[in-house]
Amino acid sequence: MTTDRIPELGQTRDRLKLGGGPERIAKQHKSGKLTARERVTLLLDRDSFQEAGLFAKHNGKFFGMGDKDLPADGVVTGRGRIAGRPVHVASQDFTVAGGSAGEVHANKIADTMKASMRTGTPFVFINDSGGARVQEGVSSLSGYARIFHQNVMLSGLVPQISLICGPCAGGAAYSPALTDFIIQTRDGLIFITGPTVIKQVTGEMVSAQELGGVRAQMNKSGVVHFVAENDVEAAQICQRLLSFLPSNNKEDAPRVEPDDGNMYDARLNDVVPREAKTGYDVRDVISLIVDHADFLEVHAEFARNLVVGFGRIRGATVGIVANQPQVLAGALDIDASDKGAGFVRFCNAFNIPLVTFVDIPGFLPGVDQEYGGIIRHGAKLLFAYSAATVPKVTVILRKAYGGGYIAMCAKDLGADCTLAWPSAEIAVMGAEAAVEIVFHRELKEAENSEAKRQELIQQYRETFYTPYVAAGYRLVDDIIEPAQTRGYLAEALDALSTKRDWRPQKKHGLIPL
Repeated sequence: MTTDRIPELGQTRDRLKLGGGPERIAKQHKSGKLTARERVTLLLDRDSFQEAGLFAKHNGKFFGMGDKDLPADGVVTGRGRIAGRPVHVASQDFTVAGGSAGEVHANKIADTMKASMRTGTPFVFINDSGGARVQEGVSSLSGYARIFHQNVMLSGLVPQISLICGPCAGGAAYSPALTDFIIQTRDGLIFITGPTVIKQVTGEMVSAQELGGVRAQMNKSGVVHFVAENDVEAAQICQRLLSFLPSNNKEDAPRVEPDDGNMYDARLNDVVPREAKTGYDVRDVISLIVDHADFLEVHAEFARNLVVGFGRIRGATVGIVANQPQVLAGALDIDASDKGAGFVRFCNAFNIPLVTFVDIPGFLPGVDQEYGGIIRHGAKLLFAYSAATVPKVTVILRKAYGGGYIAMCAKDLGADCTLAWPSAEIAVMGAEAAVEIVFHRELKEAENSEAKRQELIQQYRETFYTPYVAAGYRLVDDIIEPAQTRGYLAEALDALSTKRDWRPQKKHGLIPL
């Protein structure tokens, strides 16, 4: 009897796996997008996916919903492996009712997230949905709330990655916003209110791409962390990102074959220009220090005056934060402070050591920055570094002025090891500005004020700017030849791998939001 029903089972499974059917699948392909199942297959190791909820049915009864057959209720959920490591995944199926989220749809996602939490495995959510299923009314909103709640439960416990491969509008956008990383394709859209509503309320005319495309949500809002050309590249970015991350907060990131070569790299001696006002790309420094020059930059097009991302040193993952002198001279502004704080807190939650490269003139001055809350936003970075208990190593490359010097993980902000290159200039402010304040009277009385100014600037630099002054006060642990940096970091991070940091018992600190 059981044997007789096996063909029936196969036929049923095949029908359900077709989602909305051949015509809608063809339409999905014509728009340049893969189907929900194709995305899962692309993301996971071959033959590793085990689906849960294929036979799920929706609970809708009104507006003709009772007669509708929605295969898997428009979302593919289950578990699989990426590079041999277990993950849980949910992928919305736009071919079924536009991927709209109803009660059962949402419950399938929430249950997958609970399984992720119980097993300590990363959760990947592929978004492609028209939004809440209107025909189910408040039940669909209740479903979203369950997803949001699970996002928070998973936060800091397992990595959460969202892929935006189609529309993700309205309340649905808040689930990706609650995850750790968002990867958006060029065809993806994420926004709260669409162009039609904005036009009705404000009279502004804006296209969907201008509102929720990658230019808006990566470059301007900073909501998106990575941009992919298509579904294939989105899966590749997700796979690469996970390769740097641990499966959960109780584990360390996977170590790969260590790169023990080039522990002394003479190229580092010439990478930073001598002139303090000359820009350079700090990623050139990073690429010479991480294993195989393999650096995965996060938020690359947002707040470009600060570079953050993942690399490896001697096979072990490190989180890197660095001022970018090419943009705003590397000064910290509102967006860069938020970007840095978020990244530091992620690394701390998942046991990833932090390496900070400093070349900063300070916080960005300006009325817009003050009105926008640079004090509050800058304090987030101070809080994040101070609260972080992972190993923290700071390397001062060139300028380290004022509050910016402190915010970039100074010794007294909790750095376990602070290094300086001979080119480092550690001071309250730039020499030119300092001389105007300290020697105002002398300049006013001098016969040749400009010659006197240059004399005093040179005197101030010789007195305060050299890293030997800070080293004398033990604010710098060592001054090293730039070529030695990679080797020094490798040994320092290895020594700090057993670090234990005591903190007062409390429910949680209050980061200045």
